[in-house]
Amino acid sequence: MIFLFSIGFLEIELLDIIDILLVTVLLYQLYKLLTGSVALKIFLGLLSIYLLYLVVRAAGMELLSIILGQFMGVGVLAAIIVFQPEIRRFLLMIGKTTAFNNDRFFRGFPWRREQSEKLSLTPFIEAAKTLAGKNTGALIVFSKSSELKYYAESGDLIDAVISKRLLMSIFNKNSPLHDGAVIISGNRIKAARCILPVSENQEIPASMGLRHRAAIGLTEITDSIVLVVSEETGQIALVRNGEAYRNLSSADLRIKLNQFLFDADQKSAAATTEKSVSAA
Repeated sequence: MIFLFSIGFLEIELLDIIDILLVTVLLYQLYKLLTGSVALKIFLGLLSIYLLYLVVRAAGMELLSIILGQFMGVGVLAAIIVFQPEIRRFLLMIGKTTAFNNDRFFRGFPWRREQSEKLSLTPFIEAAKTLAGKNTGALIVFSKSSELKYYAESGDLIDAVISKRLLMSIFNKNSPLHDGAVIISGNRIKAARCILPVSENQEIPASMGLRHRAAIGLTEITDSIVLVVSEETGQIALVRNGEAYRNLSSADLRIKLNQFLFDADQKSAAATTEKSVSAA
């Protein structure tokens, strides 16, 4: 092991520095995850009880040490129950950033099913334009590497062919399916009336309603693209990676959708073709 320096009787090695940096990054990410939620106060409360337990045990208070010790014994299980939403969101955030979440990682495997045809954007753009003109709210999710099965099952499964009329019928204010999100997967409308996770980001402007917050919340933990039509203003927005692109025209919407949904695949295909030509 590489020895760096010593502080008194402590010998500091390179592995110790790496260990401290990794723990610092982990604690910072944990703080970011809990900031702005009630979970931070619960975490501080549990930490205070643990520090009290250490003080009581050091002072030799046997009865109080036994009581607090029993509480600390089930502390891990209690923390899993209390912080279940935060733990789930943390694991989703890690899964989103790994290489295994990248759709291109699995493309070469024989069991990987390729899409038979490219998704047509025209029905979505025309439906969004018409809905915006009538100030009718809409929330459309385009799944990418994940089929969003968990969120699809929270609504009504449809598995229908995509069309402008069907999208407008779903988001009609008198439709029982209008309250929620539509999920698009595999060139089909997979489900409607789906419930999406609402973002807890405190920096989201107050002008954004629940639809925008739900769109931001889903894109913070998945690589999906979400199309939002505001019921209040009639504006069209597109959300990716927790960032909202607002007040888009029909032309801007088509450009953004092409960029977010197809550009990565087109670049990958172009690079493959270029390598094949060079090799020839």
